[in-house]
Amino acid sequence: MSTEASALQQSNLLRRVWAKPYGLISITFILLIALSALFADWVAPFDPNELDTENIFSRPRGKHYFGTDDLGRDLFSRVLHGGQIALIMAFASAAIAMIVGVIWGFIAAQFGGWLDEILMRTVDAFLAIPIILLALILIAALGTDIPILALVIGLILAPATARIARSSVLSELQLDYCNAATTLGTPRIRILFREVMPNTMPVLIARAVICAADAIIIEASLSFVGLGINPPQASWGSLVRTGYEQLFNGYWLVLFPAIFILLAIWSLNSLGDQILDALDPRSES
Repeated sequence: MSTEASALQQSNLLRRVWAKPYGLISITFILLIALSALFADWVAPFDPNELDTENIFSRPRGKHYFGTDDLGRDLFSRVLHGGQIALIMAFASAAIAMIVGVIWGFIAAQFGGWLDEILMRTVDAFLAIPIILLALILIAALGTDIPILALVIGLILAPATARIARSSVLSELQLDYCNAATTLGTPRIRILFREVMPNTMPVLIARAVICAADAIIIEASLSFVGLGINPPQASWGSLVRTGYEQLFNGYWLVLFPAIFILLAIWSLNSLGDQILDALDPRSES
């Protein structure tokens, strides 16, 4: 399959995802969350760390759309700025997971033999450890700075990505166009990067979207147990943790950041499912 044909296939894939109701809803939610985070400095009505001791535990009303917390800080502003952390984690961690995982999987598929066996058994070893437990160990050892957190989450998601990348490459290498190119004497490395890689992109795009969702929930889980973003910075997970501690003073302290986490993860996972569904040859054109 030519590079032009692969590009056309990816363009058709995006159109098919956009045409599906859940695909359209997912993309819309993702864009709204991303834009609200990117422009939080202009959209948020207050500084996220501004104290207002006269409005402690204020209910959602008036100028405080989501209410205020135990220090009088505007929750709406803190949720929007928390979205910036979620956005950084989603993109940075997914990028790291894809770069490391794709190289890992492609090397295993390319060379095979004992190297493939070692690389895949390493994947099995990592996947045998619960993700949150591994994240807790690494974060406790390395620290909770945003770059370190993104790196750790990305590396944790890389082994599963490597397995998917390897499987995609091996499936492509068994097709007729790869066999024909090999028969004509085309170097295997050229087949891999010029032909196979473009044709695996839809599957890898779906994996990247799911990695972004996983990164958000992992960061939120770490922040909830106190090993994520340090105050006074606000992430959705740390907001849920603070709200949980003050739950009897205001339900809104947990409700609104939890809704944003739910919407972000549902939208990304749903988009990933729609991409995979569009790849199914049995689905409607």
